Amino acid sequence: MREPVAGSTGLSGPSRALGAQTARRRYVILCALLWLPPGLGMASMVLLFSERGMSLGAIAGLFAVHSLTVAVLELPTGGLSDVLGRRPVLAVAGVLNAVACVLLGLGATAWVLTAGMVLLGAARALSSGTAEAWYVDTVHECSGPDTEVRTGLARGGSATSAALAAGILLGGALPWLLGLGPGLGARLSAATGGVVLPLAVPLLLGAVVRILFVCYVLAVLREPSRPPATVRSVVRGVPATVLDGLRLGGRDALVRRVLLSAAAAGSALAAIELLVPGRTAEVTGTPGSGAMAYAALSCAGFLCSGAGSHLAPFTARVAGSGERAVLAGFGAGAAGLLLLGISANSVHPMATAAAVAGFCLVYLGLGAASPNENELLHRRVSSAGRATALSVQSLAQQLVGALTGLAVGWMRPGPLPWLLTGAVLSAGALLWLRRADERAAGAAAVG
Repeated sequence: MREPVAGSTGLSGPSRALGAQTARRRYVILCALLWLPPGLGMASMVLLFSERGMSLGAIAGLFAVHSLTVAVLELPTGGLSDVLGRRPVLAVAGVLNAVACVLLGLGATAWVLTAGMVLLGAARALSSGTAEAWYVDTVHECSGPDTEVRTGLARGGSATSAALAAGILLGGALPWLLGLGPGLGARLSAATGGVVLPLAVPLLLGAVVRILFVCYVLAVLREPSRPPATVRSVVRGVPATVLDGLRLGGRDALVRRVLLSAAAAGSALAAIELLVPGRTAEVTGTPGSGAMAYAALSCAGFLCSGAGSHLAPFTARVAGSGERAVLAGFGAGAAGLLLLGISANSVHPMATAAAVAGFCLVYLGLGAASPNENELLHRRVSSAGRATALSVQSLAQQLVGALTGLAVGWMRPGPLPWLLTGAVLSAGALLWLRRADERAAGAAAVG
């Protein structure tokens, strides 16, 4: 295409840069609004379900319903985003999330809570990768397909981590604050006939944030032009897009490395989520104090992940390439798992300090690796399959994480689970030892 000349109506250099900066800013706000509500519910949801009379087995079943819903809908919703558009899919996800938060906050029966978890899983699948796909599409349209998107992805990752950290702190503090003073929480429960418990307030606040998210999406998100969607194009296009996304991992070596790396990261995160709560209870002496310590540690982990994401462009510059930055990030994460493993059988203060350092190092390393590997992925896919590729990546992480959870659950507590998952993450790092040919990357991109 001929470059616009002075005085033409085409986008000039400064205008293009301004468009990319605006897209980056809106993407960061999207990430913050999208992930603040999950952080709010993280600290109180299990306790709320328990107070509603649900057994631990029933609560585990509710979370299994959520995970299964996400797994089943991950690829179809990614294809829907590629065919229908990012803006409507994000808006629908926000609406479903708001309804789910209300059902989970006010529901008192198993059926209502199950419906809430199904809607929460469907919304999670709809939003998975959609905001990121919108950002990359918009930057590529206003600044060209070779524009660097790593910085924007890094800022989005930092905003996600900061929102989760702030949410888990606020979600844990609100019920406690309502219990102080003249019994605000008791009066709230009495005024609503026991429907609104103090533990439900973070979830209901999350519903309000979801509504703000929908308003923001409808108000400011503008998509690159695409053919108008019809019922026929959606019905025919979604399965074809999903199949193309699955085939891409089979025929493209770099995409295959990204998917395998996501699986390795899912294995590490699953081990942390399963083993660290018990470790904190062991160190503090009681389950209650262990839960508080785990909440604080999770907040620190999210902050480390955000710092790693923020440093991702710097890591790539120091390492020499995005691929070497992924290698360094995964290597740091594997070192963190090693620290967790060698300190697993001791509650000595030095061992505890080593475990905390290892925990933070895992999140720091994975946070630094993610924007770099996702930028490599976006160079390989076009807008027509971008959200689907991100959904395949997310599904690989979730499935391997679930399998790791089952395997670790059968092992005896101690160094072995940590060392095995550390070996898996090290294998993910070794995938990036061989540098890809950048010209081959452009030639093999899916058009």
